[in-house]
Amino acid sequence: MFTIGDFARHGGVSIRMLRHYDAIGLLRPARVDPYSGYRYYGAGQLTRLNRIVALKELGFTLEQVRNLLDEQIGVERLRGMLTLRRAELEAALAADTARLNQVEARLRTIESEGSMLANDVVLKSIPATTVAELTDIAADLRPEDIGPVVQPLCAELFRRLEAAEITPSGPLTCYYERTSETDGKVVVHAAIPVAGAIDDPNGLTITTLPGADKAAVLVHRGSMDNCMPSWQAMARWIEDNGYTSTGFPREVYLGCPADPDEWVTELQEPVTPV
Repeated sequence: MFTIGDFARHGGVSIRMLRHYDAIGLLRPARVDPYSGYRYYGAGQLTRLNRIVALKELGFTLEQVRNLLDEQIGVERLRGMLTLRRAELEAALAADTARLNQVEARLRTIESEGSMLANDVVLKSIPATTVAELTDIAADLRPEDIGPVVQPLCAELFRRLEAAEITPSGPLTCYYERTSETDGKVVVHAAIPVAGAIDDPNGLTITTLPGADKAAVLVHRGSMDNCMPSWQAMARWIEDNGYTSTGFPREVYLGCPADPDEWVTELQEPVTPV
């Protein structure tokens, strides 16, 4: 038999919690000393304690926990419930991490305001290019909306290219266009330049990405999660130099090593004089 303190330690809970479980009849001590009132627990009661804690972590109320335990919930059912809850927690953690990254990116944008020189942006022409592409819809142009769409889209593009034995003739390019001015949704294009006739595109669309006589171009170094300062520097350059945006802004991925912080991406925005 274990004192309440030792049982709490073995069970990874607090003494206060055990006293509460006793008070509501959820987990009674195996024995209570009639003179001192000290509570004693048996090692076998850890089984019930483990289930109580696990079900609480799943979000069940203590009354619901009692009912489930009365049903003598099996290990496999409990494992399935815990697995589902783990997936929910992982998804929530990933969402929170993404939001934190966006907050940090916005702070970096604020800190870098005015520090990027005008000569970091250059003006050049972009030739029209034949590409194989896939598209999908994102809720908006915000990084947290684009990222979850563009990453699997690019992976699927390369999978289909390999399956069709199509050899790219240039770097991956992503570009975006709004479906309308009112709903905010964005068509995400993942495109790769190809050359020659394509007999079987394996579900890819073969199209021509329009060229531009003039485009503001800036090389962004690092993760695309942190590209906001670069795009905003581009916007300032365009306005300061008497241009207006026209056509689709593009991201041309010149180098994508395993570490996203080492990526090199050319940002392109077609422009025309005001």
